[in-house]
Order: sequence, then C-alpha cells, then structure tokens
Amino acid sequence: MLSKENLLNFSHRNNEPSWLTKLRVEAFENIYDLQYPRMQRFSYQDWPLIKKEDFAWHNQADFMLKADQKELKKKGIIITDLFTASQNYPDLVQPTLASVIKKDEDKLTAYHYAYLNSGLFLYVPKNTVLDEPITISLNPTQDPYISHILIVADNNSQVKFLEEIQNKEEKAKSASLMVEILAHPGSHVEFSSLDELDQETTLYFNRRAKIEKDAHVEWAIAFMNDSNTIGELDSELVGEGSFANSRAIAVTTGKQKVGINNRVTNRGPHSTGLINQRGVLLENSCLIFNGIGQIVHGAHGSKADQQNRVLMMSDEAHGDANPLLLIDENDVIAAHAASVGPVDKIQMNYLMSRGIPYDQAQRLVIRGFLGAVLDAIPDKDVRQRMINILERKLIDGQIKCKEN
Repeated sequence: MLSKENLLNFSHRNNEPSWLTKLRVEAFENIYDLQYPRMQRFSYQDWPLIKKEDFAWHNQADFMLKADQKELKKKGIIITDLFTASQNYPDLVQPTLASVIKKDEDKLTAYHYAYLNSGLFLYVPKNTVLDEPITISLNPTQDPYISHILIVADNNSQVKFLEEIQNKEEKAKSASLMVEILAHPGSHVEFSSLDELDQETTLYFNRRAKIEKDAHVEWAIAFMNDSNTIGELDSELVGEGSFANSRAIAVTTGKQKVGINNRVTNRGPHSTGLINQRGVLLENSCLIFNGIGQIVHGAHGSKADQQNRVLMMSDEAHGDANPLLLIDENDVIAAHAASVGPVDKIQMNYLMSRGIPYDQAQRLVIRGFLGAVLDAIPDKDVRQRMINILERKLIDGQIKCKEN
C-alpha cells in the first residue's frame, strides 16, 4: 500500500519547498477516500492507473524546447521545469498550481498531485505577444510518468504552445498527463498536442483552462496513442466575453479502448464555447466521445455549440458520440450534432471516378474529416509527422481488414 512516509522521504530528497510537500501530502490523504472520475458508457476502473505499492521516483526536467530562448528571455517569458520554478518563482507558481484542476476532485487528480515527477511552467507577462510557437517534446522515462504543465498567460498576452509526447524508450507503463491553463483577461492561448504513447502504456489525461474576461483559449489535441486512454478536456469560461474552441481527434486501432470527456462550461455572460471532436475506429477498438456543453444560470447571451463525429472502419469496432447540453439560462444559443457511421460514399465515388484507388481515396477522405485539428497544428514538421502517423495507422488498418 502507498505510504505517507515514502512520499515525504522522496519529497525531502528532492529538496522541495515546504508548500509543495504540503500539497503532495494533502493530495495523498484524499486518494483512498475519493472515487474515480465518471466516464459515461465506459468502464476503466480496473486499469493500472494507480500504483498499489510504494515506488521510487525523482523530479526531472525531461522536455526538449524548440524556441528562440534569447527572444523569450528578452520578452520576460519564463519557461522552466516545474520544480525549478517552484523554488525560483514561488510567487507565481504557488498560487496557481492546482488552482484550475483541484487536488481533491477525484482519485486520479489526488494521485497525480501526490506523486507528480515531471513538469513545466510557462509564464507570459502582460501585453506580451509571441508570434512563433513554443514547442516542447516529452519522452516519459519513469514508471509511473506523472507530468504537469502549468501555463499562466497574463493580461492581453498571446502565445502558441505545442507539445509532443512519445515514449521512445518504452519505460512508462502508466502515464498521468495534466495541463492547467490560466488565461487572464484579454489573453489568447493556443494549445496543441500530439500524443503518441505505445500500446504497453495506460494513459490518464486532464487538460483544463480557466478563461477570464475576453480571453481566448484554442485547443487542438491529436490522440494518436496506441495505448488505452481515459481523460478530460475541459474549458471553464468564467469571464464575460470569454471564448473556447475545443478540438480533438482520435484514431484507435487493435483492441485499444479510449474514453474522452470534452467539456465546455459557460459561466460568464456573452461567452462562447465550441466543441469539435472527430474519431476514426479501426479493427476491434473502442472509442467513446462525450461532448458536454453547459451554460449556467447568469451566463446570458452565451453560445454553446458542439460536433461529435465518428467514422467506423471496421464492423468489429465500437464507437459512441454522445452529445450533452445542460442549459440553465434563457437568453442563449445552444446546438449539437452527432454521427457514427462509415466513410461518405459520395466523397469516395467522386475521388475514385478520377482514377484514385479505393484505399487511397478512403485515406484522403479521412484526412479531410480530421482536418480541423491537423490544420491547427502550428509547427509544420509536427503537422507532417502527425499526418505520417495517421497514414501509417490507416494503412495498417486497411491491411488487417482485408486479412480478416
């Protein structure tokens, strides 16, 4: 069984500030009292997401940064590993860490904060505009791998952030990936991610933004994992005129199981929350998309719109696209759309009538279907790698479909 003594031992060994140790202990004390987060029509509670016995861990800075560091420093932007930031910038990190995603929300958030062993902190000062994207590459090297990205965009700042996650060394068998974005008034944050973990890994993720007055947050997440995956993509529109566009794609293969809650909550008046998630299912895989749009009382003049669409490439796959609207205000606009089905025959016939072979035409249609996220990736090299991964998955799936 996990013990507080072991937790304290490693926290002290890593020379952590007392407030971070306190956060870990408070989170630890909630692990066994809290429930797993709920995922509609999806069971995952028996997955190996939480270690049962004490384990060794160490804090690490495991990211590779692709950006003009002189330009970042010149603009006053802070980007460093989370643990260095907790020592050097406590006035920025202490009040914001665990402020967007709370440590006691459920069993998996408590476990994450208790044992996080990798992380990054990004602070963008007021009125700072960064034109070029900040790109980082993560390579999980611990098991479990518990990574936390904290982004604070101050008033009227603008930043594009792209992360790539790939376990090249195949050491991590359990991964917990969390992102907190605090978008202050007037700020604009574009967050993109290419997730590519192998089938031996089990993944939990939680990415959430708190979006204040007139702030914008754009998500573009590509789940290209081969791993069983469960998690939440969440936008809290707390300020008047705030805006969120939450886009996600997933391609599932083999016997892979993926469950995703994509949630946007309109709390501020005249706020706008958009959801667009699309999935492609191959072989015997399972993909559940839950789109949750909520407009709370008082968020008058707000808009919530969502699209949840799934392409079935195999008769053996199981896919659901579940839209949910929770509206508690009259003066709003809310809509949803959902579909589960095969590749569009009209599009296929059009391409094949121009001499394109069936398999290639099918892949072209699917690329267009997933274009909303593919086109949003700011780094052309990463975008091309994403397309290459997609192409490989589709070709493998087509071959196995013919074999069966």
